Amino acid sequence: MTIAQTPFEDEAVEAAFAAFPEGARPELLAIREMIFQVAAEVPQIGPVKEALKWGQPAYLTSKTKSGSTIRLGVPKSGGYAVFTHCQTTIMSDFQAPFPDDFSYEGNRAVMFPDGAPPPVDRLRLLVTAALTYHRR
Repeated sequence: MTIAQTPFEDEAVEAAFAAFPEGARPELLAIREMIFQVAAEVPQIGPVKEALKWGQPAYLTSKTKSGSTIRLGVPKSGGYAVFTHCQTTIMSDFQAPFPDDFSYEGNRAVMFPDGAPPPVDRLRLLVTAALTYHRR
């Protein structure tokens, strides 16, 4: 999977991506890029800040405060995942139209097996919902 990549501004975040297993890294980088694209396309999101939270790359709307944090990581069970705040309805709202399309970890994550390409079109819905969560 070849993707244009937004440059890293934080060496710690770049190191976190470098540490991801090879079976998950390209897919997580593709999701990272999609997060920046969604933020650029949806005016109310504004700039997205990339940082580490709990040792995972995290995406925050610090300037506009329009959304809830999205994290990318590797679950203990393997594969890779997109995490949202478990005390929001972001994941359950996303799961409603796609109940059997994905593997979910409760109300906090959608998980994928190593090497499986991320379904970017559908994940854009999740990312947009998370990054605009406080604008509802």
